[in-house]
Amino acid sequence: MGLHEFDTHKTKDKKQSVLEEVVVAETEAGKMAGIERGLERGMKGAAAANLARDLVNEPPNEMTPVVLAEKAKTEAERYGMGVEILEREQMEALGMGGMLSVSRGSAQAPKLVVMRYEGGKGRKVALVGKGVTFDSGGVSLKPATGMEDMKTDMAGAAAVIGAMGAICESGGAAPVVGVIPAVENMPGGNASKVGDVIRCLNGKTVEITNTDAEGRLILADAMVYAAKLGATRMVDFATLTGGCVVALGNAASGIMGNERGWVERVMGAGAEAGEKMWELPLLAEYEELMESAIADIKNAGGREASPIQGGIFLREFVEGGVEWAHVDIAGTAVLSKDRPYQAKGATGVGVRTMLNLIWSETSQGRE
Repeated sequence: MGLHEFDTHKTKDKKQSVLEEVVVAETEAGKMAGIERGLERGMKGAAAANLARDLVNEPPNEMTPVVLAEKAKTEAERYGMGVEILEREQMEALGMGGMLSVSRGSAQAPKLVVMRYEGGKGRKVALVGKGVTFDSGGVSLKPATGMEDMKTDMAGAAAVIGAMGAICESGGAAPVVGVIPAVENMPGGNASKVGDVIRCLNGKTVEITNTDAEGRLILADAMVYAAKLGATRMVDFATLTGGCVVALGNAASGIMGNERGWVERVMGAGAEAGEKMWELPLLAEYEELMESAIADIKNAGGREASPIQGGIFLREFVEGGVEWAHVDIAGTAVLSKDRPYQAKGATGVGVRTMLNLIWSETSQGRE
């Protein structure tokens, strides 16, 4: 990962760092089998994270919802996974109002990708990744400064694509479904308006008070759909809120959830990967921020506790006893400058957390 550079679109000054040899010294022969297993997993995790980094670093004209869906399909077919791509007409038939609302202003068609790893007999785990391939903010238009970075608003989706390939390649005790809602959020003439009320897949109505709080709308439909596919444990990764960047910077992702044991397992998997997380409280006192006078819930309640607002909203779409954790990677998905071990740009955060989470099912024999 330290040698990885994204230079696909450069015609000159490409860096040619090459790792020629790694020597691992061990005096006890009995430890070599474990070392070799660790090296194999490390290589798979690094390759998966680098794949995610490449997807995130692509410019938005090269990484549309259609292209992202095709990349996921290619990765699924590479490893023999099942894959399904839902089109706009299917979303309309199902009632995916969140997906349809966010994508209305764009000429790019929305896609909902489902990647399936059917190995293992444990409880099915859903990995859900936000896939907004470019986020202008819609009619709640973002400032021009920094808008070029909004190509990275699909970092959660890229992480799921990378992780699913490595999970299928290495195996896991639990069946896993990767669900990727892919859209572009644009202020076109048909775009959703502030004040609209939409109905999501589980029938709940949402008042749109800010079209730039779009990620939670597509995740809502994706999470309900994942549960319909039989997942009883779920974790979503999303560049959801600027407020999480304000709160935690780029050193840690925010995490929230509805079940203590599951949240701790996700945090533990992240700690093992060096992907730090800090839990934010889904306290009842914050719920009134999301109350709507005309719908079941509104999608944004102002600046106060904005990362927690996102978690409270998403929790409304977790049903049927599903154990759920939400990881806000807005501050950790991209670096603004080089680090000694990582180039400027996408970090691939979330990939190795997901791998450790699923691999722990195998190594510890858990359900």
